[in-house]
Amino acid sequence: MTEISTASDKPSALSQKELDSLTDQLVEKLKTVFDPEIPVDIYELGLIYKVDVSDEKDVKIDMTLTAPGCPVAGEMPGWVEDAVMEIPGLKSCSVDLVFDPPWDQSRMSDEAKLQLNMF
Repeated sequence: MTEISTASDKPSALSQKELDSLTDQLVEKLKTVFDPEIPVDIYELGLIYKVDVSDEKDVKIDMTLTAPGCPVAGEMPGWVEDAVMEIPGLKSCSVDLVFDPPWDQSRMSDEAKLQLNMF
């Protein structure tokens, strides 16, 4: 599943409690964004590859799409930024689309597979 971590190798100025709370909030917000072609949120689909949080509460997200030619490729990063920035206290959020490694169905959670009758 997605790794949410602090953005540096040095000890974080954020306490573990703050990071845990922020992680829960990030996951909650990421689960509000849906791929319009698939009735499952982008977090459970495995489209979020990495989330880094700086000590200043800047968030950087690497995500992918189910297919490079996705019709909402230009819009989805903005949807993710908007959802994440609803979290109080965040300074900024940037979302980068990456296609390496390519997405495949093995990245989906069991919940997503169940929703799509893939068991």
